[in-house]
Amino acid sequence: MLKAVILVGGPQKGTRFRPLSLDTPKPLFPVAGRPIVQHHIEACVKVKDLKEILIIGFYAIAQMEKFISEMQALYDDVIIRYLQEFTPLGTAGGMYHFRDQIRSGNPKAFFVLNGDVCADFPLQSLYDFHASRASESLITIMSTEATHQQSVNYGCLVIQRETGRVSHYVEKPSSYVSTFINCGVYVCSTEVFPKLAAIFHSKANESHFCLNGNGKDQGHIRWEQDVLTPLAGTNKLYALPVPNWWSQVKTAGSCIYANRHYLELYKETHPERLVNAGFKDDGGDGSSHLICNIYPDVHIHATASVHPTATLGPNVSIGPGVKIGPGVRIRESIVLENAVIQDHTLVLHSIIGKESVIGPWARVEGTPTDPDPNKPFAKMENPSLFNSEGKLNPSITILGSRVNVPIAKIVLNSIVLPHKELNRNYKNEIIL
Repeated sequence: MLKAVILVGGPQKGTRFRPLSLDTPKPLFPVAGRPIVQHHIEACVKVKDLKEILIIGFYAIAQMEKFISEMQALYDDVIIRYLQEFTPLGTAGGMYHFRDQIRSGNPKAFFVLNGDVCADFPLQSLYDFHASRASESLITIMSTEATHQQSVNYGCLVIQRETGRVSHYVEKPSSYVSTFINCGVYVCSTEVFPKLAAIFHSKANESHFCLNGNGKDQGHIRWEQDVLTPLAGTNKLYALPVPNWWSQVKTAGSCIYANRHYLELYKETHPERLVNAGFKDDGGDGSSHLICNIYPDVHIHATASVHPTATLGPNVSIGPGVKIGPGVRIRESIVLENAVIQDHTLVLHSIIGKESVIGPWARVEGTPTDPDPNKPFAKMENPSLFNSEGKLNPSITILGSRVNVPIAKIVLNSIVLPHKELNRNYKNEIIL
């Protein structure tokens, strides 16, 4: 038997994801028509012998229980549970706190997936690699290769290419260490828990750690710094470099990139989720009707209403209950639940919040920097909100929930918090 642990953090984290996280927990934000963490679950249920998925975080149970119930009904062959931390416990503290639940049933190993990554998760290959070294490896890391400049923003690994052993690990080093980086996806042997116990007790003995000024108690354990770094060079830590697509989702803007790639993956994994031919089954007699002009890849929820003269794509996701009027053009964007896009509106490189209304002939547009297409890793960047001059970086435009953009107004490279009535044009602004 195998298990999986998905670490979703809590509302005290992910502030760069605002305003989208103000009314939806970040793990439940829809990318390519599915909550971010559902993509993790879908990858896990494909693994042979995986019987249980434990989602660990500091979100209130009330915020997660509806989603968990839906997932359990959808994937009834696997047990899916949410375990709420009593306080934020760090990237490894939650695993140690719920060690009995993870070890219950005596699994051969368990996956650990960070909730803020998106990927074509090669979990079976990762497990097979780990199992082939089970006599030695406590943890196997999924790794990918970055450029020299980008690598310092991630956990860097020095890997022995012949064996896969990790001889050195540094989290966000101050200078270049290696182009191989940590993807935040792991396979762990249950023998890792004595290591976590040793870390827990050593921290408990440090007087400055117990309920200190930072508000951290002795259960707070950092996976990367407290576990991975000391294990490197002991022949207990391995890594498997993979060529698969991977990205972090730290900022709201990074959802556009993740949306693009999940839609592309749907061609192989879930082609029924795409409306790539411009036709849609009416659900009655099996006939189809023209829904709109389509440039693949596009996902449209079954309850959305799209005028036949609208043009969508490439890389567009339309949520439930959305209404799109005649002559609308949408590209590289996510439109969330019950939003209304009125006649002849242009939406480019943007996220439109729930129940927002964009009036006729309006423009909502972002201008993300286009990385070198020959360096696909460059697209994974999560740029800071402001540049060195204090100005808003070129980015996608984000409208929070229930924002009203009047007729013929332009919103360019801006972030709008929820419940705003815009009365003029905006460019490179944050509307509070």
